[in-house]
Amino acid sequence: MNYANIKTCDIANGVGVRTSLFVSGCTHHCPGCFNAPAQDFRYGKPFTRETEDFLLAELGKTYVAGLTLLGGEPFEPENQRALLPFVRRVRTECPGKTVWAFSGYTWEELTGESRAHCEVTDALVSLVDVLVDGEFVEAQKDISLRFRGSANQRLIDVPASLRERAIIPWNG
Repeated sequence: MNYANIKTCDIANGVGVRTSLFVSGCTHHCPGCFNAPAQDFRYGKPFTRETEDFLLAELGKTYVAGLTLLGGEPFEPENQRALLPFVRRVRTECPGKTVWAFSGYTWEELTGESRAHCEVTDALVSLVDVLVDGEFVEAQKDISLRFRGSANQRLIDVPASLRERAIIPWNG
């Protein structure tokens, strides 16, 4: 997996100061995408153990609330396979930090049969606290929405949704 960017003091992609990893690769190709260069799976730099260590050091800072995964598309199957071991490390080495993920795939696609669902999807989804789901739709663009680019996107409380087996909106 490659990554397009890392932001160590991101306040736009989740609650609090966050360390954000923008992965490379996305098959959605949403018109108006804010990060079109990251749609290419070869864009950016290789995601290595050193990259993981750097991110974990940033997440260890007391003022950082957690990790945000976005892209590109973190839930492309090839990206999921690389992210799962890393997010497991985050959960082990940085207890108390939240994990947010932004995906063009919907909750239904990630938890059911779809081109996004692979052998690691359920495990990766279970490690996420808040999922912002759905493709960016330019006709529904709304810059007043909190943590979303278009009105069709949802903020989902993942632990509650898994527990209740129904989509539970995040209301943080």
